[in-house]
Amino acid sequence: MKSKFVIATAALLLLSGIAETAHAGEKSKLQWFSFEKGMAEAKKTNKKLLVDVYTDWCGWCKRMDAETYANSVVSGYLREKYVVVKLNAESSDKQSYKGRQYTEQQLAGEFGVTGYPTTLFFTADGKPITGLPGYADADNFKTILSYIAEDHYTKTKFEDYAKGSK
Repeated sequence: MKSKFVIATAALLLLSGIAETAHAGEKSKLQWFSFEKGMAEAKKTNKKLLVDVYTDWCGWCKRMDAETYANSVVSGYLREKYVVVKLNAESSDKQSYKGRQYTEQQLAGEFGVTGYPTTLFFTADGKPITGLPGYADADNFKTILSYIAEDHYTKTKFEDYAKGSK
């Protein structure tokens, strides 16, 4: 009888740990918007906009999702300071930008994207800031995120900012 109680208690503790881990995982998940909805949300919340331009076949894009965006420090910072958008560079889904209709593929071209992943940054009112081509690991990406979110890009070279933030 005693062993059944110990097993039941252990099972409850294990299950509560699983529930806490699942809940923590939910907190680290990002709420990705479409381009058009993301632009509206950024303006409404006065947050910078980050656009992850990807393709379904891109291995580095998948790695960026699995390692960089899934990193709890990165995702926490993104939730606090940014509105995040996924833009499929091969999609024919329509999005509106500055009063014109584009497919997502056309929009990626409009922003000069030629490789994947590319991360685009915009002000809250939709003005392009810069683009970051290629994969970025979580540590470097967090530095880039703070450089842009905190407006250091307006007064400091990135190299100088990165040296001071390490």
